[in-house]
Amino acid sequence: MRESQLLTTPHRIVFANEKGGTGKSTTAVHVAVALAYQGATVAALDLDTRQATFFRYCENRSDTQTRRGATLPGPVFDTCHGDTIESLEAEAARIGEGADFIVFDTPGRDDRFARHVAASADTLVTPMNDSFVDFDLIGQVDAETFKVRKLSFYAELIWEARIKRSRVQLEESRREMDWVVVRNRTGYTDARNQRRIDQALTELSKRVGFRAVQGLSERVIYRELFPSGLTLLDKGHLGELGTSHLVARQELRNLVQNLRLPMPKRDGEVPRADLPATAPAHEPA
Repeated sequence: MRESQLLTTPHRIVFANEKGGTGKSTTAVHVAVALAYQGATVAALDLDTRQATFFRYCENRSDTQTRRGATLPGPVFDTCHGDTIESLEAEAARIGEGADFIVFDTPGRDDRFARHVAASADTLVTPMNDSFVDFDLIGQVDAETFKVRKLSFYAELIWEARIKRSRVQLEESRREMDWVVVRNRTGYTDARNQRRIDQALTELSKRVGFRAVQGLSERVIYRELFPSGLTLLDKGHLGELGTSHLVARQELRNLVQNLRLPMPKRDGEVPRADLPATAPAHEPA
C-alpha cells in the first residue's frame, strides 16, 4: 500500500504499546471522551478483538446513556472485523467519515495491524509505567549506570516509520508524526527509580524525538468506572467525588492539553496551534 493510500481526513491518534498493563485502553477512552467534550467529532476502532477493552468500555457507556436517558459525549466506535490491511483502512474510512479525530486502540502485543496504524499515526501515544521493565520496550539500559545502550525494536520501528513519513510529508501535505510517551502510574515509583527513568527517557528522547508527558496515576476509580462506561469528566453522573478524584480529573485535562492535538476550528473560534511539520532532527545511535 502506498503512503498516499493511508491518508484519511481525521487526525489519527494511535495508542500503541506491545506490552500490556500500561493503562493504554483506559487512557485512550478518557482522551476520546475528553475530545468529544471539547466539541470534536471522534471515531474509534478497537484493534484488540480478543480483549476489546476499549470497545467494551464504550459499549458500557452507551448502555448507561440509554438506561439513564442521558447524553454522554463520546466516540462513534467499533472493532476491526477484517483480516487485511486494506479492510482495516476501509473500516477506518467508513467509521471516520466526517470525524475530526479517529482513535485506534491496539493490542498489548506484537500485531501487524498495530504496527500498520502506529506507522501511519499523526499522534502516536505510547503509555508506559515508570519501570525499566516497560522502558525496555523502547530502549535498553546499562545495568550499572542506567545509561541508554541502544534502541529496542519498537523504537527502531517507529523511527523508520517517521523517516519514511518525512520523505513524503511535504508532497502529501502531511504533518510530522508526533510520538508521545505517556508516563502512567508514576505515584507508585520510588524517587531514585523515577530519577533514573527521567534521565533515561530524556537521553532516549533526544535520539529518536519523542516527547515524554505525565499521564494518569494508579487509581481504583478507573476500574470502578468501567462497568458504567463513565469517565472522570462526566460531572453529574459520578456522585460526590473526593479530593483524589478531582486531582485525577486535572491529571486527565493536563494530559489532553500536553498531547497538543489540533482542535477543529468552529465558527467564531480560533483553532489550537498545530505542530510544525519538520523531519526528525536526530538519528538514533
